[in-house]
Amino acid sequence: MDAGQMEDLISMVNAMPRQQLKAKFRAFRGSFPVDFTDDFLDSVPLDRLQHIFVALCMQNNSLPGELTTAAA
Repeated sequence: MDAGQMEDLISMVNAMPRQQLKAKFRAFRGSFPVDFTDDFLDSVPLDRLQHIFVALCMQNNSLPGELTTAAA
Protein backbone atom coordinates (compact mmCIF):
# COMPACT_ATOMS: atom_id res chain seq x y z
CA MET A 1 0.00 0.00 0.00
CA ASP A 2 1.59 3.26 -1.07
CA ALA A 3 1.24 6.63 0.68
CA GLY A 4 -1.47 7.84 -1.71
CA GLN A 5 -3.55 4.72 -1.16
CA MET A 6 -3.12 5.08 2.60
CA GLU A 7 -4.30 8.68 2.47
CA ASP A 8 -7.32 7.65 0.37
CA LEU A 9 -8.13 4.83 2.79
CA ILE A 10 -7.99 7.12 5.82
CA SER A 11 -10.15 9.75 4.10
CA MET A 12 -12.73 7.18 3.01
CA VAL A 13 -12.95 5.52 6.45
CA ASN A 14 -13.11 8.91 8.19
CA ALA A 15 -16.19 9.81 6.12
CA MET A 16 -18.06 6.55 6.89
CA PRO A 17 -21.01 6.59 9.25
CA ARG A 18 -21.08 3.86 11.90
CA GLN A 19 -23.55 1.63 10.01
CA GLN A 20 -21.41 1.61 6.87
CA LEU A 21 -18.28 0.90 8.89
CA LYS A 22 -20.06 -1.98 10.67
CA ALA A 23 -20.91 -3.44 7.26
CA LYS A 24 -17.23 -3.17 6.26
CA PHE A 25 -16.20 -5.07 9.40
CA ARG A 26 -18.72 -7.81 8.64
CA ALA A 27 -17.57 -8.10 5.02
CA PHE A 28 -13.84 -7.92 5.81
CA ARG A 29 -11.87 -10.92 4.57
CA GLY A 30 -8.26 -10.95 5.62
CA SER A 31 -5.52 -13.34 6.59
CA PHE A 32 -7.15 -13.84 10.02
CA PRO A 33 -10.78 -13.93 11.17
CA VAL A 34 -12.45 -10.76 12.43
CA ASP A 35 -15.50 -11.42 14.56
CA PHE A 36 -16.71 -8.36 16.46
CA THR A 37 -20.13 -8.47 18.08
CA ASP A 38 -22.78 -5.88 17.30
CA ASP A 39 -22.61 -4.80 20.96
CA PHE A 40 -18.90 -4.07 20.59
CA LEU A 41 -19.33 -2.25 17.27
CA ASP A 42 -22.16 -0.16 18.74
CA SER A 43 -20.39 0.71 21.99
CA VAL A 44 -16.90 1.64 20.80
CA PRO A 45 -16.40 5.31 19.86
CA LEU A 46 -16.56 5.85 16.09
CA ASP A 47 -13.02 7.20 15.87
CA ARG A 48 -11.69 4.04 17.53
CA LEU A 49 -13.63 1.81 15.09
CA GLN A 50 -12.19 3.81 12.21
CA HIS A 51 -8.70 3.33 13.60
CA ILE A 52 -9.22 -0.44 13.99
CA PHE A 53 -10.54 -0.77 10.43
CA VAL A 54 -7.61 1.16 8.95
CA ALA A 55 -5.23 -1.03 10.98
CA LEU A 56 -6.93 -4.19 9.64
CA CYS A 57 -6.49 -2.95 6.08
CA MET A 58 -2.85 -2.07 6.72
CA GLN A 59 -2.10 -5.40 8.41
CA ASN A 60 -3.61 -7.29 5.47
CA ASN A 61 -2.19 -4.87 2.89
CA SER A 62 -5.66 -4.66 1.37
CA LEU A 63 -8.01 -1.91 0.35
CA PRO A 64 -11.81 -1.90 0.48
CA GLY A 65 -13.46 -2.55 -2.89
CA GLU A 66 -14.24 1.10 -3.56
CA LEU A 67 -10.55 2.03 -3.39
CA THR A 68 -9.39 -1.03 -5.30
CA THR A 69 -11.58 -0.20 -8.29
CA ALA A 70 -10.72 3.50 -8.08
CA ALA A 71 -6.98 2.69 -8.17
CA ALA A 72 -7.34 0.52 -11.29
